[in-house]
Amino acid sequence: MSYCSYVNNGKLNYYHKNYHDNIYGFPAKNDKELFGRLVLEINQAGLSWDIILKKEKTIKNAYKDYSFIQIAEFNECDIQRLLNDNGTIRMRRKIEAIIYNAKKVLSITEKHNSFKCYLDKHHSLTFSEWLSLFKKEFKFVGKEICREFLISTGYLKGAHKKSCSIYKKIIKEKPMWLCS
Repeated sequence: MSYCSYVNNGKLNYYHKNYHDNIYGFPAKNDKELFGRLVLEINQAGLSWDIILKKEKTIKNAYKDYSFIQIAEFNECDIQRLLNDNGTIRMRRKIEAIIYNAKKVLSITEKHNSFKCYLDKHHSLTFSEWLSLFKKEFKFVGKEICREFLISTGYLKGAHKKSCSIYKKIIKEKPMWLCS
């Protein structure tokens, strides 16, 4: 069964329903939202998506509303704060990768005006090309993290089945995969 089927048949909780109906596959509106989705995907590695969705608000708060500008300035005290916060995913490698990636996104925005412009510029890449680009630029972004980030933000097709009512809403938002 697909994610759409599980959600639409009531087999998944409210957090999944909200994510499926309002976020997954919809193009991100700004750089903070894009970076936030990357933060969530990194945190999810090795864990259930259910855990991440339930902790999303506390993760967002702990990571300064996904402000990559602020996160790029995190230091050891911030790492310790996150490691001690039950509302976050307390894995040093993930935290350090998020800080590193915030610095990369900050650098990208300085060169390309925004993270979104940078991603839009690469929208026609194949998945293997996206993966190579992400592995070159970012830390802790393996195949699944890269794929889910790109699907969740509308750069790759596959978030919803055509038979899902949300699919039509996604199309109206003109995700970048439509332009490929």
